Amino acid sequence: MIGSRIKQARRASGLSLRELADKVGISAMSISKYENGQVTPNSSILLALARALNVRVEYFFRTIQVSLHEVEYRKHAKLPKKILRQIEGDVIEQVERYMELEEILPVSPISPFVVPKGLPARVNSYDEIEHITNHIRDAWDLGRNPIQDLTGTLEERGIKIIQTNAVHDMQFDGLAAMVNGNPVIVVGSEWPGDRQRFTLAHELGHLILKERLNRKLEEETAANRFAGAFLVPAAEAYKELGRKRTWFEPRELCVLKKAYGLSMNAWLHRAHELGIINDATHLELIKYFRKLGWHKQEPCDKYSREEPQVFMQLVFHALAEDLISESKSAELLGLSITDFRAIRKVDHVKTVVNQ
Repeated sequence: MIGSRIKQARRASGLSLRELADKVGISAMSISKYENGQVTPNSSILLALARALNVRVEYFFRTIQVSLHEVEYRKHAKLPKKILRQIEGDVIEQVERYMELEEILPVSPISPFVVPKGLPARVNSYDEIEHITNHIRDAWDLGRNPIQDLTGTLEERGIKIIQTNAVHDMQFDGLAAMVNGNPVIVVGSEWPGDRQRFTLAHELGHLILKERLNRKLEEETAANRFAGAFLVPAAEAYKELGRKRTWFEPRELCVLKKAYGLSMNAWLHRAHELGIINDATHLELIKYFRKLGWHKQEPCDKYSREEPQVFMQLVFHALAEDLISESKSAELLGLSITDFRAIRKVDHVKTVVNQ
């Protein structure tokens, strides 16, 4: 058990056997023997491994182990295997903590994810996806207005949202997987909020549209259409932009980006797929954006990042009910005791009580 956890933490850290051995001050052969269960590390080695891998010692004794199934990556190019292992290792470690907490709680306040009823068995055109996103919004009582907290919206419906800082470049665009029958969506913790939101909506599209698409429809294109329509319903797009346009002012798109959490470039695509702008105007705007470098860095302020909140809420719930200790709370959140107490504001509470 300890060996597999050392290996998982090493992969999550992106370290080779040699790199971890150098950090700990032992041979790569010793690390290999630990990982394969041939030798059990003593307490001093475990402490050194914990420091090198940035985990608490308790991590090595965690009994819950999970594996990712139906793993799907969104990526521009083929990622090196080392990076893939690093991403998956980080995700598995976070999901394990989540599931360990769920076992501790007598009743989970979050119900399992269920695809809303009443969806068509077969989707024969991309335009039909517009009706599906409206159906999902209605089933979830979201109305048609901008969804301010998409991460929280999906978490409340039983989808685990994991953020990873394993990679920061543009190669990795997200990951979706199943763990014990429950969906998990992974986004970069350092991404701008609009990029996080589009990826979340895109992966939700895969979940909803799974096995419904006519063979003539391309799955990624369908998921992109779902994402745009879910974030900005057609009725809202027409209300904001009008039915027909020949040009957009950049500042106009900046305002809409801030309101809906959809990038300026995605607004161009949304307007095109709804027929608000024609092919020629769309192409002209794309060229204009590229000329100014806005396809990489948009001119207006970045949309604020989203952060998962449910897991932290459940940790403090369990702590308040004396189901876990302060030390266990810190371990589940991946924090040192000092950092955990800073979040909990224990010293501040004590000061108030003493007064």
